[in-house]
Amino acid sequence: MTEDIDFLLDSTKENMESAIAHLERALLNIRAGKASPAMLGSVTVDYYGSQTPLSQVANISTPDARTLTVQPWEKGLIGEIEKGIMIANIGLNPMNNGESVILNIPALTEERRRELAKKGKSEGEDSKIGVRNDRKTAMNDLKKLEISEDLQKRVEADIQTLTDKYIAKIDEMIAIKEKEIMTV
Repeated sequence: MTEDIDFLLDSTKENMESAIAHLERALLNIRAGKASPAMLGSVTVDYYGSQTPLSQVANISTPDARTLTVQPWEKGLIGEIEKGIMIANIGLNPMNNGESVILNIPALTEERRRELAKKGKSEGEDSKIGVRNDRKTAMNDLKKLEISEDLQKRVEADIQTLTDKYIAKIDEMIAIKEKEIMTV
């Protein structure tokens, strides 16, 4: 019976960890005014007839805090890379110098910073919902196990403690991202 409880707690913890990992990826895509190769994570390029992530056909670097440079491995891809960046609608205008694609990251306005902070909070709320759904699933699975009432109460407390820990971690991640976004 304890194996079932251990499995239940482990799988719940795994699910909550995946909610945190998802939030980390989502927050990487919210730019805070500094150039980061992760900003181009959603860009795909038509590479010989198939949509391929930009990072698989070019080297992306940050020569300074406000510039991204995309150096394609094949010069013929420069036009496709520009097109892919425009289609991705990430708010950046590509410039082509014949060798590479250069992206200047504009400074964020106060209004845009607030929008990005709001988006970060929204992503955090989505992750909290995921964690709470994981708790609900674990509680339902626990009720299906035939265990004593005392043991059930202890495991419920463990699940709640786990939930509280991950909710606090999400709040901390959002606070850090919000501070990063709002810092000029």
